[in-house]
Amino acid sequence: MTGPAPHPPKPAAREGDASLWRHMRLFRADILSAQPARLYRAWMAEFRTPFFRSFLVNQPELIRTVLRDRPDDFPKSDRVREGLAPLLGDSVFVTNGAQWKQQRRIIDPAFEGGRLRDSFPAMQDAARATVARLDARLDARLDGQGAVLEIEAETSHAAADVIFRSLFSIPIEHEIAAQVFDRFRAYQRAQPLLNIAAFVPLPRWLPRLHRRRTRRAAQEIRDLIARLTEARAAEITNGTAPDDLATKIMTTPDPETGKRFTPAEMVDQVAIFFLAGHETSASALAWALYLLATHPEAQARVAAEAAALPANPGFSDLSKLGFTRDVFREALRLYPPVPMMVREAAQAERFRDREVPRGAQIVLSPWHLHRQTRLWDNPDGFDPARWQTPAGRASARDAYLPFSAGPRVCPGAGFAMAEGVLLMSAIVGAFRLSPVEGRVPVPVAHLTVRARDGIHLRLARR
Repeated sequence: MTGPAPHPPKPAAREGDASLWRHMRLFRADILSAQPARLYRAWMAEFRTPFFRSFLVNQPELIRTVLRDRPDDFPKSDRVREGLAPLLGDSVFVTNGAQWKQQRRIIDPAFEGGRLRDSFPAMQDAARATVARLDARLDARLDGQGAVLEIEAETSHAAADVIFRSLFSIPIEHEIAAQVFDRFRAYQRAQPLLNIAAFVPLPRWLPRLHRRRTRRAAQEIRDLIARLTEARAAEITNGTAPDDLATKIMTTPDPETGKRFTPAEMVDQVAIFFLAGHETSASALAWALYLLATHPEAQARVAAEAAALPANPGFSDLSKLGFTRDVFREALRLYPPVPMMVREAAQAERFRDREVPRGAQIVLSPWHLHRQTRLWDNPDGFDPARWQTPAGRASARDAYLPFSAGPRVCPGAGFAMAEGVLLMSAIVGAFRLSPVEGRVPVPVAHLTVRARDGIHLRLARR
């Protein structure tokens, strides 16, 4: 008789207190393991130095204040923008105020109502291509027991394919799409999404320097995206543009000003669509597959749901993948792709009887919130069934932020959920997954929560 599966991997928390310089060294190595264990229970923690103050907030009431009730009083930190400027420019991910609101008025309609249904065929084509690609990998590496694959590379490929098919109606094999994907892999480790400048504010007079390879990779990506957006603008002018997300966004006027995105402005938005829609989806899907590989009973239920689908499932068939969806939710809880979000206090505040000065960093941490010991039962355990219990649903209302919340909630949240569930169903429906002995992945934060040395799984055909 076997015992319960061990808890999914989690980085060891920092032991004891740390000086500013030690914290910076730890942070540079990995922002997750640089944090103390007490943050998994604390409602709020303060990090104070002679130069700045930061507050990590875990209390649901305070999170609602920051994200939902008074978002304009807690704009995104400019330091996040500084760190990502080489790639994202003035995209909707980093802007604030009137500029951000105008961008959202143009972007949001592309993800509302029936548009998700319209994107489903592109997702379905990408899912079929993923299964075929994995099948070919098995033919190349078969050793009698399946093949060992680094699954993060495979999910990155799949998620990028979904983005290019949905945005520009081209597969990942398209020349420019393939080049963007290749350059983005070079950018991933050169520039973390949450860099040290976001959490350790530097003097305003100190120049923000980016490594040469970071700037070069970002510029190459932007130049390639510019070729796609300029070509699409010409197709729109000629009346030959396909009815995909890029066309929808580029032809939607701001209802208040009538302004549309120019091709140059669209480069910024496509960059964040690729980062948010590709990188975050790839991260979540890879961890979900690892969790299924280490939990065979859950994997069997996902495979059974996949087998029960019609040969050519439609958008409405996603509703038949209830347990698969709960597995993906649980993967997002345990491994939120964006582990921390940084806001800035626009005015002096008082949180939990502490003075929060104007300009202080307000750090919201889905990584810690999703494992808060006072808010979740078995917070470090993999339990997809929790999503169908009253306690689990209550915890989700208070302490579940994989896509942020409030006005700045990710506009593509529904898209990401549909994509993740569909791809996971297709992969598990075609292949049996099992862990590789001695290769337990260690979560670290790069652009998103990834594994330090990748996630290696053994795949065999069902």
